[in-house]
Amino acid sequence: MSAAPVPAPAPTGRIFNLQRYSLQDGPGLRTTVFLKGCPLACAWCHNPESQSPEPVLVMQEGRCIACGACYKVCGEGEVPSDHPEACVDACPTGARQLLGRDVAVEELLVEVMKDRLFFDQSGGGVTLSGGEPLMQPAFAVAVLEALRQRGVHTALDTCGLGRWEDLLEAAALADLVLFDLKHMDDAQHRKWTGVGNGAILANLERLGRRHPQIWIRVPVVPGVNDDPANLEATARFVASVPGVRRLDLLPYHSTGAAKFRRLGREYLLDQVEPPSEARMASLVDLFQAFGIPAHIGGNP
Repeated sequence: MSAAPVPAPAPTGRIFNLQRYSLQDGPGLRTTVFLKGCPLACAWCHNPESQSPEPVLVMQEGRCIACGACYKVCGEGEVPSDHPEACVDACPTGARQLLGRDVAVEELLVEVMKDRLFFDQSGGGVTLSGGEPLMQPAFAVAVLEALRQRGVHTALDTCGLGRWEDLLEAAALADLVLFDLKHMDDAQHRKWTGVGNGAILANLERLGRRHPQIWIRVPVVPGVNDDPANLEATARFVASVPGVRRLDLLPYHSTGAAKFRRLGREYLLDQVEPPSEARMASLVDLFQAFGIPAHIGGNP
């Protein structure tokens, strides 16, 4: 008599933030889980700490009292790769922070289910974001499946770049898919995000025939993707995707600039100003002329 198969161990995942009471990532009050790792490197990214799949050490300069305690462990900017936590522990004020921690599925569920009352009362739930959840497909699927079993509304926030099979499996467990579109021109997409858009657009076309609840999110970045030709191309493409139910226009903001600097990286959009309210309103009219329910911001 053969032995019963040993069940595979539950996957663990790497996250860098868990944001409660979110109003921007789907309907109702939501808890958004931000996963580490992203295949894109958007110049305007407001979570640049998410791009690397590895934990990153950052400095909160406002908390630093120049005591020198961390230099004994970290040296002059040298971070020990085998124990970066030592740099964090050496700082008495919390100026040094390590972003990225590994969690088991059940451990994460304990955290998010603390907010169950708010989900039930507001029609909210849990959103997996990032980074890019498809960079950790087994973990994302396991979390979405566990939440569905508990009757929690789920949303998957994705840039769309990943294996089609991974996207399909994760999306099948999500009540809602938030799908980002950055630029319709492949060369411009590559210039501003580091990768082309062919696989992203193909994945959205295929997903639109399979999933009935897709919300498109378009960051509006002046001088990058807000020209009439790109916006009209975006509207025509989105209007052709059957599963799209709404489109959110997200006005550019420079929140990520300080984060880039804390990571020791150059921020390329320092001279860019947020679009005006009048400009955003005109873009709503443009998309609605194509029959697309369009909104400013991600708040339902």
